[in-house]
Amino acid sequence: MKKPIFLPLLLLISFLSNAQTIIGSWEGILVAGPQQLKVVFHVKKDSTGKYYSSFDSPDQHAFGIDCDETNVKTDSLEIGIKSIHGGYRGKWDGKNNIHGIFFQSGQIFPLNLTWTAEKKVVLNRPQTPLPPFPYFSEDLEYNNKITGIHYAGTLTYPKSGSPFPAAILITGSGQQDRDETIFGHKPFAVIADFLTRKGFAVLRVDDRQTGKSTGDLTRATSMDFANDVETGLEYLLNRKEIDPKKIGLIGHSEGGLIASIIASKNKNIDFVIFLAGPGLRGLELLELQNEAYVLSMGASEKMAASAKEIVGLEMQAVTTTNDSVNQMELAWKSFLSWKKRTDPSTVALMGLSNDSVAEILIKNNLVSMNTPWFNYFIRTDPASFIKQLHCKALALNGSKDIQVLPDQNLAAIDSALKLSYAKVYSTQKITGLNHLFQHCKSCSVNEYGELEETFAPEALQIMGDWLIKNVK
Repeated sequence: MKKPIFLPLLLLISFLSNAQTIIGSWEGILVAGPQQLKVVFHVKKDSTGKYYSSFDSPDQHAFGIDCDETNVKTDSLEIGIKSIHGGYRGKWDGKNNIHGIFFQSGQIFPLNLTWTAEKKVVLNRPQTPLPPFPYFSEDLEYNNKITGIHYAGTLTYPKSGSPFPAAILITGSGQQDRDETIFGHKPFAVIADFLTRKGFAVLRVDDRQTGKSTGDLTRATSMDFANDVETGLEYLLNRKEIDPKKIGLIGHSEGGLIASIIASKNKNIDFVIFLAGPGLRGLELLELQNEAYVLSMGASEKMAASAKEIVGLEMQAVTTTNDSVNQMELAWKSFLSWKKRTDPSTVALMGLSNDSVAEILIKNNLVSMNTPWFNYFIRTDPASFIKQLHCKALALNGSKDIQVLPDQNLAAIDSALKLSYAKVYSTQKITGLNHLFQHCKSCSVNEYGELEETFAPEALQIMGDWLIKNVK
């Protein structure tokens, strides 16, 4: 969703240095449940003496991801990465080792780093469009006059035939740039290129607090992101190249929820395309997602079912009461009940045999789930917005998606559309594609970066054919 939604799905983090100086590259192995991932952190210093860093996750084929904050104080290093609600803290021994912790969304994992020689990696992403383009590509900026938030994006449109039907692309969970860049892939650049060649204008925008866009994320929810997109809609309505009666939204993952929020109340929306968009309430979606993810990592069905249950009981506590003390009491009572009826070997494999450790983990998870975005998401039912749609709608999912499971979510979307005011709508499951609409083999999250394909041609064609038939 705005990048893989739940805790284990997200990328990793941080930084660090070289013998006798912290500047340089450091690597370590992050162990999070059944998953082990190699991470490499690159710490540098600019001409003013300010530190900055980036990190690689080679097992996920993700390289050169910028960190937001890098602070070095004598023998300590701190890295902040807002996009994953996490970071790294460590102590440097002055030589070749850093001992520390990686933290993300309330969870803490030990992560020790060792100095390594710098390695340059070149990713092959053959679908990424490169200039010169047979259409106009305009980098632009605009503001929300009420909130003061500044947005930056790219508008592509054909060289002749205006006014054009237009689509606004909406990213998934987490902070994303205008191309929805992930693991070196730029799916929104690929979609924009394909649709613009078909005669459509396409606007793609950096998320708030990403790229050149500003705005506060600390208390932002999907509803706030919907307001961000509506600012882009107002901008398009003032462009002479755009047909004001044929503007639509294409949302990926959580972007589908955001699109439904906007279209449920804005009659200027002519169409909506859900790309792996949620149809289930957030709590139920994340339960299923967590179970599918654990299975994809090679765990048994028994362990996957237990992981689903643990996540569910924590989220249930959060949605039952707003009081943090009561939440912990409910979650802990449910945990002890689960532990009593669960095979001890499964409990041990999940690292929950020690009650003191389990208590800390549950408390940390509850803190994460009480952030404004998470709390809103798990309580929200996308169907309540989809039922209010008046516009045309298309929902697509890959059959191998383990983040927004296709059968359950497409069924929920279809049921809601049947109760809506939409006269033209369709849902389709595309064989062999994952959450990013790539042809996959293992179809795990880790495989996203290993694949050269950014976006399956048949998924692009289905979108293009549907838009030409129903919009253009």
